[in-house]
Amino acid sequence: MARPVTLFTGQWADLPIETMCQKAQEFGYDGLELCCWGDHMEIAKADQAYCDARKALLAKYELKLFAISTHLDGQCVSDNIDIRHKSIASAHVWGDGNPEGVNRRAAEEMIKTAKVAKMLGIDTVCGFTGSPIWHLLYSFPPVSPEMIQKGYEDFAKRWIPILDEYQKLGIKFALEVHPTEIAFDIHSAHLALKALNYHPAFGFNFDPSHFGYQHVDYVKFIYEFSDRIFHVHMKDAYWSDVPMSIGVFGGHSNFGDNRRYWNFRSLGRGKIDFENIIRALNDIGYKGPLSVEWEDSGMNREAGAEEACDFVKYIDFEPSDVAFDDAMQKDK
Repeated sequence: MARPVTLFTGQWADLPIETMCQKAQEFGYDGLELCCWGDHMEIAKADQAYCDARKALLAKYELKLFAISTHLDGQCVSDNIDIRHKSIASAHVWGDGNPEGVNRRAAEEMIKTAKVAKMLGIDTVCGFTGSPIWHLLYSFPPVSPEMIQKGYEDFAKRWIPILDEYQKLGIKFALEVHPTEIAFDIHSAHLALKALNYHPAFGFNFDPSHFGYQHVDYVKFIYEFSDRIFHVHMKDAYWSDVPMSIGVFGGHSNFGDNRRYWNFRSLGRGKIDFENIIRALNDIGYKGPLSVEWEDSGMNREAGAEEACDFVKYIDFEPSDVAFDDAMQKDK
């Protein structure tokens, strides 16, 4: 096995942290990617003693920690805040709900999260950034280039001070490139990096599932951003080969609706080409964890998570350190 296989706990935050550790060990995982909601990693409570206790709890179940994830409060840094964000933001981040106040408190939470990562002895925080311009995705009424540029400038204004603190602490922020974020495909990822002046603390949490149904070349993404792949999510997706009742935009339907053009699937049951992903990760020298983000509305999650662990351990392999035909060449 070339890389550790971990389980992202974001979809399991309804379970207490110790129950999650027990299950992950039973499923066969090497570690966890702890989400910063539920009781898995509580940033507001996290002093050094808290962090030491979390590490000890994972060690009790022979699990390692490589990253923590702050998708929900991270979303609130750059988004145009509305009532939807109350359901995802930490209570102290939401506060009175004043939009600019939520943005500011979310930014403060991102810096606290980096400090917690430092106390945990890890160097990667995964998450979302939010986007002030996602609502401008479809260009009607007409969207001018200046409106998009202004959005990237606003994103940079909010995130560069955060990333400066990450850099001081030796922590990296890995954006999960994803619809609703400032970067959701290869082109917008380049725009985000440019807006941040290629800040060294900013990179990506590679998740192929969000590229597949958009018809973005997810293997090319790995090569294009080889020095910015800080973390990897393993997640599968299925999309139809024929027209459906509900198209790529989702038709305001819920995940799992079989009328949809695409849905997330348990690993190995969708259309993502993990063989070429592993080969590309080997080519760029990625040695970090492969973190299963398990999502499948049509499958029992415990059966799916255990199956996914086995799948990743099977599909992953170390690169060769010799040419296969070396032994056939007599002059070597």
